[in-house]
Amino acid sequence: MSSLAVQKAPTAAGTTGAAQNRPPLRGRIALMPTVTLLLGALYCLLPVAWVVIASTKSGRELFSTFTFLPGTGFTDNVKELTAYRDGVYWKWMGNSALYAGLGALLSTCVSAFSGYALATYRFRGRESIFNILLAGVLMPPIILAVPQYLLLAKADLTDSYWSVLLPQILSPYGVYLARIYAAAAVPTDVVEAGRMDGASEWRIFTRIALPMMVPGLVTVFLFQFVAVWNNFLLPYIMLSDDEKFPITLGLFTLLEQGSNQPALYTLVITGAFLAVIPLVALFLVIQRFWSLDLLSGAVKS
Repeated sequence: MSSLAVQKAPTAAGTTGAAQNRPPLRGRIALMPTVTLLLGALYCLLPVAWVVIASTKSGRELFSTFTFLPGTGFTDNVKELTAYRDGVYWKWMGNSALYAGLGALLSTCVSAFSGYALATYRFRGRESIFNILLAGVLMPPIILAVPQYLLLAKADLTDSYWSVLLPQILSPYGVYLARIYAAAAVPTDVVEAGRMDGASEWRIFTRIALPMMVPGLVTVFLFQFVAVWNNFLLPYIMLSDDEKFPITLGLFTLLEQGSNQPALYTLVITGAFLAVIPLVALFLVIQRFWSLDLLSGAVKS
């Protein structure tokens, strides 16, 4: 019995030591969100990496080399893309900048007025209007595309720049964000103090409330800009003149022609890569507004 106990003792000690060397279960569970985020980032960035690498390949290299091996034809691809139909690609880029820039700016203004009014003023039907806006947020844009086309056709505005701009001005999601942010960032006491000092409602909005709402409105502008820049269905329904196409619709026409001319595939991929650069630049520029808001909030408190 004593020898058996002696033999079992090292085994038990070894088991205890192994259990102590294992990472705690709580630590392994805590790593799960990080691993999930890394997998999500990989899933999102992998197509972008493919586009960046594929845009450097010539037509011959695109189908004959390893997928993630860079090529030597990026400069030639850009030159061919610029020369295609006398530079129509850059016309498409300019159209997208017009649709997204002006459309997002007008949408942000409408969202600022509407969100501030819904957050500050008390009037009959306010909650009903806000609930209708929430229903608009949940409604897919594809449902409204055909009715919008019919309305603009009645006004003889189809196949024009306005046919793409006008439907983008009112964004239910932008109004919703502006209302939530105005309710949190613009104190009622500050508004009442401005009224007691004799300031008009317009002066209170432009001089007091609007500077407080800038970070939220920058977010609305960013979301709307990206939505309009990536929009495909609305221009596809509204426009027939390819001189007015945005970049999404223009690349689609190039892709369709690529089924008959495989050389155009390299132009489509290069054009897609160049079309991503303005969005990345916009994110980098707008980041400073969020950082400044956090710093200013810390100083005020």
